Amino acid sequence: MSSPTGEIYRIDWLPGTDVLHGTCHCGAEQTAQDPIAMWEWMLGHPEGHAPQGKASPANASQGNGS
Repeated sequence: MSSPTGEIYRIDWLPGTDVLHGTCHCGAEQTAQDPIAMWEWMLGHPEGHAPQGKASPANASQGNGS
């Protein structure tokens, strides 16, 4: 059995919509309708997002509107 990494990935469904809201362990956030795209974004470090504090506030939350 592997040891835990301490990384927490969270995906919430926004009730009344088809939208998922993901929060990566680094603090970056994303919205998407496709769960596969959401997981690819979360697990694609460092492509697509940077840890909190390294990205400007305008870039920290990048919804793709899909």
